[in-house]
Amino acid sequence: MSKMTFNPPSVRKPFGNYNHGLLVPPGASLLVTSGQLGIGLDDAVPADVSAQAELCFEAIKAILEDAGMTFADVIRISGFVTKREDFAPYMAVRDRYTLDPKPVSTLIIVSGFTRPEFLVEVEVTAAKVV
Repeated sequence: MSKMTFNPPSVRKPFGNYNHGLLVPPGASLLVTSGQLGIGLDDAVPADVSAQAELCFEAIKAILEDAGMTFADVIRISGFVTKREDFAPYMAVRDRYTLDPKPVSTLIIVSGFTRPEFLVEVEVTAAKVV
């Protein structure tokens, strides 16, 4: 059995490229990541949200690969941005990385992160069906 998606007709369709519900079958391996920030190995932090989001998703990609997974295994994404106008650029980056079936997704505006230059943080949960 593979992952099953749920978008009931009694619930407004998703605003973007995600599903309202995703069911993972028994026996799947589960991976949960910490929030990833838009910072490079050299400690450089890009000034714009798109570049920071790219770094977040590249870090998540590396974690997934270390666990023997890909973005196809991601079942939940939680994104946090500091400005409402950053929704669209963040979602454009997110949509380039997500694969089918689209994961469930939450995007929240926060007042800030541990350092003022951080504009976005992303965490995922992944489940590999074995």
